[in-house]
Formats: sequence, structure tokens, C-alpha cells
Amino acid sequence: MAPFPVRAITLDLDDTLWPIAPVVLRAETVLGQWLRRHAPRTAERFPLEAMRALRDEVAREHPHLAHDFTRQRMISLERMLAAAGDDVALAQPAFDAFFAARCDVVHYDDTVDALDRLAARVPLAALSNGNADLVRIGLMDRFAFQLGAREHGAAKPDPSIFHAACARLDVPPAHVLHVGDDIEMDVVGAHRAGLRSCWINRDGRTWPHAALRPDLEFTDLAALADWLDAALQTDNAAA
Repeated sequence: MAPFPVRAITLDLDDTLWPIAPVVLRAETVLGQWLRRHAPRTAERFPLEAMRALRDEVAREHPHLAHDFTRQRMISLERMLAAAGDDVALAQPAFDAFFAARCDVVHYDDTVDALDRLAARVPLAALSNGNADLVRIGLMDRFAFQLGAREHGAAKPDPSIFHAACARLDVPPAHVLHVGDDIEMDVVGAHRAGLRSCWINRDGRTWPHAALRPDLEFTDLAALADWLDAALQTDNAAA
């Protein structure tokens, strides 16, 4: 792959730095355990599948909150507690228990070393539709900032969140590389916003679009770090 100018990188989080499905399962399990201790009527009425069904119902009812997973979860908890006759004020400590577990992630094996290598080369910014907290997770020192859809007010693939990140980086979109696993949210979204794109394709999926392709495709972040090392060495040699 021919090198191109990269002055900053924006990175997706869930399923790019760590697998999200086991994290959510653990967090929901922790939430269920918390409810059994503090709101047993709610726990009995809303086992895991019922909890998930209500969460999906809330998402459908509130499309304007598609960028705000925290608020969706809080609405679900308030509704569960009220339906079971428990104190709705328990929604906040219940969410706190859930969120602590949600931030207890297990990184892909390549993540930390690759982030260290990338951050040594160019500024990194986290750009996520999820609500993971990099301070809690312990990765914030690798990043210039974290911009979430909830804080921004719109989610990927909306161009505005990409442009907001570029503005904070003070780098034109054409010189920013966005890295992520999601075909539509990350790759197509970045392309339409004028950024370069890197698809992290860990599971061998087939690219579905004929009209556009990612600028880069790798199976992990280590390969991206290798590419960036080589690209910057080429730039330095040319200079």
C-alpha cells in the first residue's frame, strides 16, 4: 500500500481496541446481581432477556437518543424500577454498577503496544459512538482527547463528529486517518467526511461496497503501526 500523509489518527474503541460483546454481557450480569441485592422485585421481573428487550424498546421509542447510550440505559432502568414498584432513585447507583463493569474491558492482544507505537508517531483521538471511559480503562494517556457521540450530540457516520475531532486536532480532514472496525460507521463515515480510512478487519469479512474502499485494511492495530512506521520513514527520507 502506497503511503499517504497522516498527521493525526482518530480511533474507534469498541471492537477496535477490545471486543465489546463479552464486556456488555459481563456488565449486564453485574447489573442483574446488583438488582437482586438492592431491588429484588425488579430483578425478578426483568431477567436478562427482558432487560434487553426493554432496552431495545427504549431505543426504538427514542430515536433522538441514538447517540446517547447512557441516557437510553438510564431510561430503561427507571422504567424497570417503576414497573416493579421499586425506588426509581436506585436507577443511578444501578447504572454506576453497570458502567464500572462496562469499563472493565479486556484489550485485544495487540492493542496496548500498537497504541504506544502510534501515539509516539502522531496525535491520537478517540472517536466513539459508545460510552466507554478511557480514564477508567487506563488508556487516556495515549490520547489527546476522547470525543463521544453523547458529548458531541451526533453519532458516526454523521460527518460533524469527524469534523469536530479534526478541528480539535487542528489538522485538515484529508490528513487525518480514522481507524475502526465498522464498515458503515467508521469507514464509509470517514470517507464521506473527507478523512482517510483504515478498516480493522479482525475476522476476515468481505468488503461489501463496490463504489468505495478503505484506504487501508489490516487484521489488527499492530499491522497499522507497522504501516505508519514505514510511511513516516518514507516521508522523512523524501524530505
